[in-house]
Amino acid sequence: MAQCVQSVQELIPDSFVPCVAALCSDEAERLTRLNHLSFAELLKPFSRLTSEVHMRDPNNQLHVIKNLKIAVSNIITQPPQPGAIRKLLNDVVSGSQPAEGLVANVITAGDYDLNISATTPWFESYRETFLQSMPASDHEFLNHYLACMLVTSSSEAEPMEQFSKLSQEQHRIQHNNDYSYPKWFIPNTLKYYVLLHDVSAGDEQRAESIYEEMKQKYGTQGCYLLKINSRTPNRASDEQIPDPWSQYLQKNSIQNQESYEDGPCTITSNKNSDSNLLSLDGLDNEVKDGLPNNFRTHPLQLDPSGDSSNSIDGPDHVKSASSLHETKKANAGIIHGACLTLTDHDRIRQFIQEFTFRGLLPHIEKTIRQLNDQLISRKGLSRSLFSATKKWFSGSKVPEKSINELKNTSGLLYPPEAPELQIRKMADLCFLVQHYDLAYSCYHTAKKDFLNDQAMLYAAGALEMAAVSAFLQPGAPRPYPAHYMDTAIQTYRDICKNMVLAERCVLLSAEILKSQSKYSEAAALLIRLTSEDSDLRSALLLEQAAHCFINMKSPMVRKYAFHMILAGHRFSKAGQKKHALRCYCQAMQVYKGKGWSLAEDHINFTIGRQSYTLRQLDNAVSAFRHILINESKQSAAQQGAFLREYLYVYKNVSQLSPDGPLPQLPLPYINSSATRVFFGHDRRPADGEKQAATHISLDQEYDSESSQQWRELEEHVVAVVNRGVLPSNFHPTEYCLNSYSDNSRFPLTVVEEPITVEVAFRNPLKVPLLLTDLSLLWKFQPKDVSGKENEVKELVKGEPEMIGTEVVSEFLINSEESKVARLKLFPHHIGELHILGVVYNLGTIQGSMTVDGIGALPGCHTGKHSLSMSVRGRQDLEIQGPRLNNTKEEKTSIKYGPDRRLDPIITEEMPLLEVFFIHFPTGLLCGEIRKAYVEFVNVSKCPLTGLKVVSKRPEFFTFGGNTAVLTPLSPSASENCSAYKTVVTDSTSVCTALISSASSVDFGIGIGSQPEVIPVPLPDTVLLPGASVQLPMWLRGPDEEGVHEINFLFYYESVKKQPKIRHRILRHTAVICTSRSLNVRATVCRSNSLEDEEGRGGNMLVFVDVENTNTSEAGVKEFHIVQVSSSSKHWKLQKSVNLSENKDAKLANREKGKFCFKAIRCKEEEVATQSSEKYTFADIIFGNEQIVSSASPCADFFYRSLSSELKKPQAQSSLHTEKQSIEDTMRLIQKCNEVDLNIVVLWKAYVVEDSKQLILEGQHHVVLRTIGKEAFSYPQKQEPPEMELLKFFRPENTTVSSRPSVEQLSNLIRTSLHYPESFSHPFHQKSLCLVPVTLLLSNCSKADVDVIVDLRHKTTSPEALEIHGSFTWLGQTQYKLHLKSQELHSLQLKACFVHTGVYNLGTPRVFAKLSDQVTVFETSQQSSMPALIIINNV
Repeated sequence: MAQCVQSVQELIPDSFVPCVAALCSDEAERLTRLNHLSFAELLKPFSRLTSEVHMRDPNNQLHVIKNLKIAVSNIITQPPQPGAIRKLLNDVVSGSQPAEGLVANVITAGDYDLNISATTPWFESYRETFLQSMPASDHEFLNHYLACMLVTSSSEAEPMEQFSKLSQEQHRIQHNNDYSYPKWFIPNTLKYYVLLHDVSAGDEQRAESIYEEMKQKYGTQGCYLLKINSRTPNRASDEQIPDPWSQYLQKNSIQNQESYEDGPCTITSNKNSDSNLLSLDGLDNEVKDGLPNNFRTHPLQLDPSGDSSNSIDGPDHVKSASSLHETKKANAGIIHGACLTLTDHDRIRQFIQEFTFRGLLPHIEKTIRQLNDQLISRKGLSRSLFSATKKWFSGSKVPEKSINELKNTSGLLYPPEAPELQIRKMADLCFLVQHYDLAYSCYHTAKKDFLNDQAMLYAAGALEMAAVSAFLQPGAPRPYPAHYMDTAIQTYRDICKNMVLAERCVLLSAEILKSQSKYSEAAALLIRLTSEDSDLRSALLLEQAAHCFINMKSPMVRKYAFHMILAGHRFSKAGQKKHALRCYCQAMQVYKGKGWSLAEDHINFTIGRQSYTLRQLDNAVSAFRHILINESKQSAAQQGAFLREYLYVYKNVSQLSPDGPLPQLPLPYINSSATRVFFGHDRRPADGEKQAATHISLDQEYDSESSQQWRELEEHVVAVVNRGVLPSNFHPTEYCLNSYSDNSRFPLTVVEEPITVEVAFRNPLKVPLLLTDLSLLWKFQPKDVSGKENEVKELVKGEPEMIGTEVVSEFLINSEESKVARLKLFPHHIGELHILGVVYNLGTIQGSMTVDGIGALPGCHTGKHSLSMSVRGRQDLEIQGPRLNNTKEEKTSIKYGPDRRLDPIITEEMPLLEVFFIHFPTGLLCGEIRKAYVEFVNVSKCPLTGLKVVSKRPEFFTFGGNTAVLTPLSPSASENCSAYKTVVTDSTSVCTALISSASSVDFGIGIGSQPEVIPVPLPDTVLLPGASVQLPMWLRGPDEEGVHEINFLFYYESVKKQPKIRHRILRHTAVICTSRSLNVRATVCRSNSLEDEEGRGGNMLVFVDVENTNTSEAGVKEFHIVQVSSSSKHWKLQKSVNLSENKDAKLANREKGKFCFKAIRCKEEEVATQSSEKYTFADIIFGNEQIVSSASPCADFFYRSLSSELKKPQAQSSLHTEKQSIEDTMRLIQKCNEVDLNIVVLWKAYVVEDSKQLILEGQHHVVLRTIGKEAFSYPQKQEPPEMELLKFFRPENTTVSSRPSVEQLSNLIRTSLHYPESFSHPFHQKSLCLVPVTLLLSNCSKADVDVIVDLRHKTTSPEALEIHGSFTWLGQTQYKLHLKSQELHSLQLKACFVHTGVYNLGTPRVFAKLSDQVTVFETSQQSSMPALIIINNV
């Protein structure tokens, strides 16, 4: 239980005090009413004695009474009505609230720090009022009247006569059977005569003489002259006198009629019942039935028809209509005791002292003695005799009915004079004067008698008071008999069905147990008495039980919280909204943040409801907000109810201040860091064959790799434009800002171009949310063109001429869904824009069901969804920047940088380019050439210039060379829709090459150029506003099959230079799927015929293998090789040496074709200088049309495939002279192995698609660099190297060996044998056959070479012996020769044969070394082919 102001030792004696009746004449009542007080009220502040008093007990021992208090009340002849008592108690509780600003106790228990109000004044007020308002009953005498004050005024005509009248009246009320109420302690009631004298108006002498007369008549002990009203009311303001009455009158005590002003209105159902009630101020002087008005009816009287319940604790259907606050307001203007001075106060205090000392206590002492004498005489008799002589003691006949018939629910009914009741009377008297020892023994004796008689109500009363007396005995001779109380409570509750008495027991017993720190037992007791019949009582007791749990030695926090919730619920049912709210709030401290989400939701919901009822709207909103923003585990229906309730409360709040700032809404959640901002127009959809550039849109996912690629492309093109250097203030253009982009700078955007903000919403509830009129909230600071700032405009909708705001009329987020909304702003003015957040109406979809809440309100919205209710509010977009981690200070503390993605700067107009691709393919064969068109449109109001396109894959596309724009399309090409420039050829020149030449500079490829950056050939290099231009674009399918993403970045500038934005970009990603077509492999080797037609050495044979690897997925029937072209600075194809006469080279599925061509060196006039970049093209045609390979697009793609080779840096010459010679030698040796010849294979593919035949065309490139080494048109897959064992020693030679390889050295010298193919010899004439053979040696390098020719057979294998063993070389076996640069030397040899056969003459071995070389590189020269000779016999 909570702490109390009074200890239990003070509380119990104050709760049971001697009761004194007051009967006043009308004149006397008038005198007291001048002070706005009745006579009983006048005495109230002075009713406690200031000093100890003494009396003697029956044993003549002196007994001291401390702090004695008496209760004086007007006589009321009607018992109080239960309903009125209930209302009174309700008012008392609602009127007592925790003080504002009260510092609560902080109790720490385990993890909990709880703020708990240590005292509960509402409970103490309730208890005090409850104990005071208990109706008198027959089984106990504690609140029966012991004495009666008869009060008359000295100003009356016949005061003594008035005393007689009052005395008779009292006698009539006590002894007349018409009055069952009030109850009197003993028949012989003490009468005390009081003469009131008005000092300011009355005659003092007369008063004194009347008093003398009274003393003679009633004795000095029985009368008193009380002088009051020493000043007149109009002088009241001059001197400030304390008002001791207010504290008593504000407590709605039973004697205070002023608190029941609205009682009749709220309780009674019969309008005519007013006649049964006292008038409000008690000044109604009408006498009815000869009775003064002041005891006509009880102030708690209800109209009999109004309440038929006999029990005080009926259901709490009487709600408190006026709280104490209203009573206080009503009484605030009234000054009590205005005519009384401090002297008067002392006189009243003296009067009470006199009355108690001289009148009341002697009367009580005498009564105790009388009762004690009876008791002693009774003790002398045995029990059996006692029952036999009961008739004598009782003074009336014992009822003839048997005891069983006398029993009702509460057991036996005793007549008033029954000896058992006399014992009880004596016990009660002793108890009232604090003689607890004697009281206990009497209660104990009475208890036994009552139990023997089965008089349960009487027995319970005796048990209750015996327990209290035992506890209060001085020196505590015996322990507190709690079991007495338990029995009493059980009897009252279960047998007697009297909850009022049971409640009194519980209140007293719990207080006693608390004082003994038996909190657990006290809590159990309090909880036992909670029941359905009274919510107010149950609420108060549960709250006290909760306080018991928290006050234990080891506090039981969760039990405290649970019982506070139960108390709050019962308070709510009893209509005590403030107390209910307080209980829930205190319990919330325990449940908060412990993961008990359903309990939290319930508490928050109730707090919200109660706060709303009490018009604490902000608290209500806050509580409902909590329910919604925590991850709720409630069912969808319950969540829907919570949401509707929240919206309803919010709407009420917003209506209170319609012009105030928009409230922050809790739903839906916004993931601020996921906010994306896009600057620019939305991408146009594809229009037929027209496809807009993909650019950037919010639909694309962020990819760090591709974002890096775009950045590199932009850096590349900007560097090229700025003569190879990136400007220091360069920042990559960002059109879409997100959490991955660098948002530390204010983004720049262009006026008249929309800004789209993508806000990521999430609905945590299981019910859909409907947002209506959703738009962005912004602040704008306009600037003049000169850059001067104007005033800030903070707007939501207004000023559309500055910033246009798009409003989304409806945005539905389904249950537990994450959804993004894209909201637009249209800036029409330059300046600084700050996007603050979103503003919208939050609502939910109208549902038919209503759960635990307010029913669905009539729809207030016409749209796609029917909205039940909505409130307007906002949510701010606050994005936390990246954590800083650069300096030491930043690393050691947590600091975040700015994120400015929502604060764009609107700059002046810039050109805006749109690019459309027409007939752009999505699928190509590898190497296929296709012609498309690109349309460039300037959609802004500014001209644009400097248009360039940059790509990492320049070999994929071309706009044509510089010559291509000037070259008209050949008529035949346009007939066949060919992408190539073609010329019809004569059929005679089939196998001979057609020669043409072109410079790579014409095609944008040259030394020092950037092949990735391609200027777009705009006419006049400027695109005017609104203008559009279409340009052809040739595409070539990449050589690898699969899906290719090719990025184009278009760069352009404004004609008028802008300070803030220098250039703009447009991105396009083309996705091309390539399928397999042809694989081309080529090798080149030296021709064995050492002389060509011109008589110069150095012919080559080129072997080209073409394989059709297409798997006919693309519907390709066959490939035709229509032309093979060469392109080189030094070599050209001369003719085809195919033996096959088949002119048309067709390749069906999986077929392979072999081609052989003769290549010769270009003539000296054709061979240009290295710097001119002039290439000679030679075309060998297999069809009847020549494709001009030196024109666009064939040459474009050829050059682009070469460009990657050209970019490789040349080997730097070494500085060390020692190594110089070795490296020069290496170069010489390598040089003679190198060949600079490129083969272009042009083909057509016949495709059947939808029963139509299409002809596709394409080209493959093979770059031949080294003699004898196979080259491919397609990239080779690298084989992963095999794993090697680790070597744990240092290699001896770490320098790279500069020895040339075997292949390189074998090409230094070329050998050729000249001999007859067959030779006839008559072996029968001459057994030896001699054949002359010429060995030609040719030096291929440009250095002098020493050569050794060795003719000895060097073989070990038996197979070789079989071949070579039968012939031999005659003459010198070894020759040493010196060959100059490019020299040709012939050596005459003789071969000797002994019989016929076929022989291989290719046995001479040739060794070569560079003559000026210190180190000898020597290796065997391999002849390329076997040299076979046939020897015949003639």
